[in-house]
This record gives sequence, C-alpha cells and structure tokens, in this order.
Amino acid sequence: MNAIVAVNSDWGIGCEGTQAIVIPEDRKYFVKMTSGGVVIAGRKTFEDFPGVLPNRKNIIITNDRGFTAEGAIVVHSVEEVLAEISSDDPRKVFVVGGASVYELFLPMCEYIYVTKIEATPPSDTYFQNLDASPEWALEEQSETKETESGIKYTYCTYARDVGATVSVARGRSRTTAPTPNTRPPA
Repeated sequence: MNAIVAVNSDWGIGCEGTQAIVIPEDRKYFVKMTSGGVVIAGRKTFEDFPGVLPNRKNIIITNDRGFTAEGAIVVHSVEEVLAEISSDDPRKVFVVGGASVYELFLPMCEYIYVTKIEATPPSDTYFQNLDASPEWALEEQSETKETESGIKYTYCTYARDVGATVSVARGRSRTTAPTPNTRPPA
C-alpha cells in the first residue's frame, strides 16, 4: 500500500476542506500514478472530488452509516478496507486523504509519493513531516518544476525505512511502524 499527497512548504495539505493550491501537472501525475489501481479516501475528501475517480476502484471510509456513493465501495473500518483490497496488487493501492485517513493507513504504507509545493498558503490540515521522521527516507526527488504562474514544486518518493540494520548512507536508524488506530474518520 502507498500514499499520495501534495503538501505545501509547511506540510499543509488543505484549508476548509480543499487544497489551497491546485497544480494541473500534479493532477495529471495523480491520475498517472493511481489509474488502474485502488484509491482509499475519507468521505470529506471524496466529496471534494468531482465524483468517482474513473479507471480506479474507489473505496470511501466513513463513520457515516447512511453515506452512499454510486460507483464507490463505502466501508466503515480499517478491517473492511483491508478486506476490500486483499486481492489487489498492493503496489497499485493508494491512500489519497484526508488527514485522518492518512493517519490510519500510513503505518501500513511502503511508499509515499509527495508533491512538495514551494508555497505556504493558509492551512488547517497537515501531513506528517516525513523529512523529520526516522520511519521514512527520501528515495527519489525530481528536479524543481515551475507552473506557468510561477509556483515551484518537486515530486518526491519516500520509502519506509524498516529493517534490522542502520542505514549509514541515510544516517537514520530503522524502526518498526506503530499499530494503526482502526477508528475511521467522520
């Protein structure tokens, strides 16, 4: 399982239920990475989408037992999500937000694909700072790109840094992921 997220310079991911900065090239990257796979989203994140994402298995996790979404699979626990993805290729399963869904599934992710946007708009929702976490190591980083409007961004791939040895090249000790909280988001 993986996660994919766009973050601002301060690791902010949203304000008042939506992304503050939308980069069209990043949306294309998101489609490229997730097409043909599975996306796992919380209800509020799903409601910010234009609808069910095409060419993907859409799984929505929510506490709202009355919530339905035509064309999507609605579940109410981490265990139900895991049952739904049990026969899917884990390399094509992507957690896509929001914050509480990332918190639930990050301990199960192997890779996190991060678009780092060089801007700091107002945010009320944040992603874990992977650069400060001993559990994650930066594996790849693109050259800095720039939008037509002058916003700079980079694509980064972080890998879980687990194992029994110390990674001297990265200078990080390796740790074991914590047990996830299984309570779904609102």
